[in-house]
Amino acid sequence: MSQDLVRFSATIPEDLLSRFDEYAARRGMGANRSEAIRDLMREKLVAEAMLSPREPVVGSITMVYDHHAPELASTIEDIEHEHADLILSSMHVHLDHDTCLELIAVHGCGMQVLKMRDKLLGLRGVKYGALSCAAPDSQVRNG
Repeated sequence: MSQDLVRFSATIPEDLLSRFDEYAARRGMGANRSEAIRDLMREKLVAEAMLSPREPVVGSITMVYDHHAPELASTIEDIEHEHADLILSSMHVHLDHDTCLELIAVHGCGMQVLKMRDKLLGLRGVKYGALSCAAPDSQVRNG
């Protein structure tokens, strides 16, 4: 991403702008509409990249699961090995006697990452799961 800034204007309804300013304030951006707009643009571009069969993304898969669910831990491990080309790192945490947290840093084409997420989060015994992508890979490398 280039560091050159370009100024543009937009015409929007006053009530929408007021709600947007409230959103920016809640996010700690104060009156900085520009940063809030940049954040929303990045968010939309990441969402778009996730649907692309070719656009690389980086992010993480978070799972909370029942440690005692039959074969769940070995199935998770099998899926991780099957998709080793997408995994940068993983961390396993024992939250309590029955519950584990798995964090998997991923990097790869959006559709491949989504397919891996779906396989993992669809397993019986997974209590919670989410994929969070930080940026398209091009933004990580260039800016």
